[in-house]
Amino acid sequence: MGRRAEDPFRVLVTTVLSLRTQDRTTAAAAERLFRRAGTPEALVNMTVADIARTIFPVGMSPTKARWIREIARIILERHGGSVPRTKRELMEFPGVGPKVANLVLGVCFGIPAICVDTHVHRISNRLGLVQTETPEKTEQGLERVLPRDLWIEWNALLVTWGQNVCTPQRPRCSICPLRIKKLCPQVGVRLSR
Repeated sequence: MGRRAEDPFRVLVTTVLSLRTQDRTTAAAAERLFRRAGTPEALVNMTVADIARTIFPVGMSPTKARWIREIARIILERHGGSVPRTKRELMEFPGVGPKVANLVLGVCFGIPAICVDTHVHRISNRLGLVQTETPEKTEQGLERVLPRDLWIEWNALLVTWGQNVCTPQRPRCSICPLRIKKLCPQVGVRLSR
């Protein structure tokens, strides 16, 4: 179902590294880690302390090192060395919630899934597409209102939009084509630029 766009193991590990960590720090840490251990087999042969040193300064590096080593072990022992293709199985890994599972499903396997991060949650609410308090509720609401063929792309579109235009504080509404064309109700926006 869908073609594999990227290596699922690397996407999974990189996404776990990215939790509460800036993109630049994540990319550098993932590159260092994959230079040393680019497969589940190689990663299982590293100690947790060695993984933690390799991925530092990502946030929560000791915890993430334990998670990543455990993910590699589970992939080898329960999944024959391959990343599973279901949300339920992915969420059995430590450190993997709906956001990470849906990203892996969409990006790696082409399986329609909505990855809801802070940008997707915030902007989907500002646009009035959903009226939700949590990312989980946002995911459920977006599944009802978005065409299925947009589910995978939605995260990438809104992350870029959220970093450059619809920022958390004082969004740049004056340059937003959606606001200029009166397509955005600016739900919850008090101050904008």
